Amino acid sequence: MLFSSLIFLFVFFTLNLIVYVCFAKTIRQKNMVMLGFSLFFYMWGGPRFLILLLAMTAISWISALLVDAMPYGGSRKAVLVVCCGLMLGLLGVFKYTGFFLSNLQALTGFPKTIPNIVLPLGISFYTFQLLSYVVDVYRGEVEAQRRYWLLLLYASMFHQCIAGPIIRYRDISRQIRFRTMDLSSLSRGIGRFAAGLAKKTVLANSCAYVADTLIPGGVEAIGEAPAAALWLGILFYMLQIYLDFSAYSDMAIGMGQMIGFTYKENFDYPYTAVSVTDFWRRWHISLGSFFRDYVYIPLGGNRRGKGRQVFNMFIVWFLTGMWHGASWNFILWGLYFFVFLVLEKYVLGDVLDRAPKFFSHIYLIAVIYFSWILFRFESLKEILAVLKGMICLNGNALSDFRTGVLFQNELFFLIIAIIAVTPLMKNLGEIIRRVSMKRFEVPYVYYACQVLIPPILLLMSVMALVGDSYNPFIYFRF
Repeated sequence: MLFSSLIFLFVFFTLNLIVYVCFAKTIRQKNMVMLGFSLFFYMWGGPRFLILLLAMTAISWISALLVDAMPYGGSRKAVLVVCCGLMLGLLGVFKYTGFFLSNLQALTGFPKTIPNIVLPLGISFYTFQLLSYVVDVYRGEVEAQRRYWLLLLYASMFHQCIAGPIIRYRDISRQIRFRTMDLSSLSRGIGRFAAGLAKKTVLANSCAYVADTLIPGGVEAIGEAPAAALWLGILFYMLQIYLDFSAYSDMAIGMGQMIGFTYKENFDYPYTAVSVTDFWRRWHISLGSFFRDYVYIPLGGNRRGKGRQVFNMFIVWFLTGMWHGASWNFILWGLYFFVFLVLEKYVLGDVLDRAPKFFSHIYLIAVIYFSWILFRFESLKEILAVLKGMICLNGNALSDFRTGVLFQNELFFLIIAIIAVTPLMKNLGEIIRRVSMKRFEVPYVYYACQVLIPPILLLMSVMALVGDSYNPFIYFRF
C-alpha cells in the first residue's frame, strides 16, 4: 500500500487518525492502535512476511534482554554476535541468495536451478533498525525494552517501516512511552505530509514517466536512442529518484509529527552540495549515519592510519552498494562513491575548498549525474550502451524529432522540478515570514500560506492520482 494511493489516503490513514484521536485515550491504547494499523499495513503487502518481521523482532527483543541482564564481559558480546549473525543471515537469505547462486552458477555451472525468493517489503530498513537497537543496548546507550509488543511497534510503525527513514530506538523510546498530540504538531505534520505527497504524485511520477519514455530498457532499445534522449532521460531520472525518496521521507516525518513522534531528517537538499563528501552528509542521512556509527567507527574509523582508514571506507561503501540491491551495478555504484570520497580526502579536498562554489557544485552534479546510470541499469551491457550512446558511438543521431518535441513540452515542468530540489521555496517562505512580521508585527501572510497551501497541495495530489495508474516507488525494492 503506497502512501501515494487513494486507498491509503481516504481509507487507511483517515481511519487510523479517527480511531487514534477519538477512541484511544491513554498512551497504551494509542500505541495499541498504532501497532494494529501498522501490522495490517505490513500484511497488505504480503501476509506471510509478517511472520518474518515478528520473528526478527523477537530475536532482537530476547537478545537485548539477555545483554541487559548480563554483567560486562564475553557473554554479552557472544549474545550480540549471535543476534547480529541471525539477523544479517536472515537478511542475506531473502535478499542475496539469488545473487550469490547466480554468480556461483556462472562460474561453476552449479546449481542448475536458482530459487526465486521474494524480497519481503522493508526488510533492509527494519533489520537495520533492530540491529541498532540491540547494539545500543549492548553499549549502554538505551535500556532494553521489557515489552515485546512495544519493540514490535518500533520496528513495524507504518510511517517508516517500508522505506525509512531508519529510526533509532534511542531517538523515539521516550516518545513511545510519553507523547502528546496538539494542534500545532498536527498542523505541521499535515503541511509536511501534503508537501511530500505533492512532491511524489505531481513531480516524481511525472519525472519517472519522462525518464522511462526517453530511456527504454534493453540493450537494443538503448542502442537505438539518440544521445539527447539519453542525456535528458538520465537528468529526469536524477530528479525522480530524489523527489521520490525524499517525498516518502517527508510523508513519514509528517505522519509522525501529527501524533507526536519526531523523526530525524533524512535529506538536506543534497543536490546543492559542493562535494561528494558534502552530498553524503545530505543524502539518505539515516543510512549514512548507521554505517558510520555501526560499521566505520567500530572498524577503527580514522584512528589507525591512512591505510586502515581507506580499507574501512572501502568496506562501508561496498556494504552501502550491497544494501541497495543484490546486483553488481549497486556494488559498482557504492565503490564509485568510495573512489571519489578517497580522492576528496587525500587529493581534491583542498582544491575544492579553494575553488569557487559554482565550480565545486558543477563537479558534484557531474559526479552524481553519472552515478545514477550505474544505479538505474543492472546490466553492465546496458550501462556501456548508455555511455556509448551519450557520446554518439551507437551510430545514432544527436537528437530526433520525438526527443525535441518532448523536451519542449516538458521544459516548464523540468524547471519546476529543478527548483523543487533546491531550498528556494523554503527560503522564500522564510522571507515571507520575516517581511510579514516586520510590517504587521504578526506574520499574517505567512500563517495564511501555512493554512492555504496544504489543502491546495492535497487537492493537486488527488487530482494527479485519480485515473493515473503510473505511480512507481523506487525504494520499495530495497
